[in-house]
Amino acid sequence: MTSGIEKRKADHIEIATKEQVNTVRSSGFDDIQMVHLALPEVNRAEIDLSIDLFGKKMRAPIIIESMTGGTDVAEKINGILATGAENNGLAMGVGSQRAAIEKPELQYTYKIVRKNAPNALIFANIGCPQLIGGYGMKEVKTAIEMIDADAIYIHLNALQESVQVEGETDFLGVLVQIRDIAQSVGIPVLAKETGAGIGKEVAIALEKAGVSGIDVSGVGGTTWSGVEYYRAKEKNSRLQMRLGETFWDWGIPTVACIVEVGASTKVKLIASGGVRNGLHVAKSLALGADVAGFARPALEAAVNGIEPLEEKLTQTIEELRTAVFLTGSKDLSGLKNAPLVISGESLQWLTQRGFDIQHFAKRKGQTKG
Repeated sequence: MTSGIEKRKADHIEIATKEQVNTVRSSGFDDIQMVHLALPEVNRAEIDLSIDLFGKKMRAPIIIESMTGGTDVAEKINGILATGAENNGLAMGVGSQRAAIEKPELQYTYKIVRKNAPNALIFANIGCPQLIGGYGMKEVKTAIEMIDADAIYIHLNALQESVQVEGETDFLGVLVQIRDIAQSVGIPVLAKETGAGIGKEVAIALEKAGVSGIDVSGVGGTTWSGVEYYRAKEKNSRLQMRLGETFWDWGIPTVACIVEVGASTKVKLIASGGVRNGLHVAKSLALGADVAGFARPALEAAVNGIEPLEEKLTQTIEELRTAVFLTGSKDLSGLKNAPLVISGESLQWLTQRGFDIQHFAKRKGQTKG
């Protein structure tokens, strides 16, 4: 018999690929303009996009973000995503592993990831509500061992839980739980939002708790309020539908998250939330991120097979390479010092949040819009 969690996971895939669940608000990438260098003095073919992250070599700074698991269809999708990650030297995260922790016969839907990507950087995944609901080191280690993970995400999904019909909204004491895991688990622990973003206050607290990285997952991509709105609609839950509509665009735009977290902490910074192409990846790195990731574009490709996914990944990598080339950078370290202009709502947000954009510009050799 299909469990409630399995049905929910299947619903998420169906809604994310067939319904309009984008935020109305922008991620902020359109507010960032990279300065074109007409004489790059670089051989594009020799540009090095590789990075070392958490002990693994990646051929490009791209993560196929956490999406799914726990259903038959999820095994197929995870297998395709993992193959794409392995073939292109990228990293990959799995969706919440709660389904397989509570129903071990579903572990195969996650294990396929390490089987198809034996050399890739792989992230396990558990949620804050489960930590408050009784999960401890036993469950954390189960999640890690299930996919032989190199690191583990703890996802922060307070907004999604608030809208979800079955939502679990007790987050009291979760920071202590994160700290205990970070101190004991033996592999990097990262905090990951799910589309509402992480600002400087939470980033500072997470760094003090001992996380090795923060995946900002800001506003500008898929809205999980929207996903849960459609689930609530199916269940005829008028209150949860209204919550989903009201909080459709709630959160911090991705560009603002990147600057806030990067300026406030020294942890590894992952940019996600509305990352749709290699130029967005380049802008993320120029703003201070170490790596960038996307979920829905990869999911939409993967449901149609490995060929569309490979095409999307190749396109993204070559877009990134082109941006590096056109800024006169030989590698990613050069891109981080490439000049850019910040304008629009992103500039307004960061100024009102107390960030000295002029200082930021001078520190990076950038210009202010």
